[in-house]
Amino acid sequence: MTTPAALYRRATAADIPAMSAIRLAVTENVLSDPSRVTLAMYEDYLDRAGRGWVAELDGTVAAFCYADRDGSIWALFVQPGCEGRGLATHLLGLATDWLFAQGHERICLSTGAGTRADRFYAAQGWRRSGCTGGRDLEYVLERPCVGGLGAAPPARAA
Repeated sequence: MTTPAALYRRATAADIPAMSAIRLAVTENVLSDPSRVTLAMYEDYLDRAGRGWVAELDGTVAAFCYADRDGSIWALFVQPGCEGRGLATHLLGLATDWLFAQGHERICLSTGAGTRADRFYAAQGWRRSGCTGGRDLEYVLERPCVGGLGAAPPARAA
């Protein structure tokens, strides 16, 4: 049995129900109060407050990522059962490429300590910069220097 190829694209309003379902289905970094993340927030991050991308497997949204215009990653989640296929790595690359192209010198995010996400970001080259005051860790990613010029790496196709 072969793994289907993923399709990566910009998120749309039609993807919001699937993204919300994925966010509520995860077993780590679980929301203590799911009502704090509203459908309006998902819509705002489509373009006004940031940018969003999805990964589809067989025509179904399997993962999503949102970048905040403030220079942070607002969300990166994979549908349980779809982990380990490179979806998060590719989506995170799209988001960081976009944020660096917007002129950010560093990108930050927070995630739960001791989680798979904690290990994932460390493996992707993110640096722990401290704690957010709760159980979460903060990570930062500096703009890569290419040829010593400080330019962002080539953009990935969305």
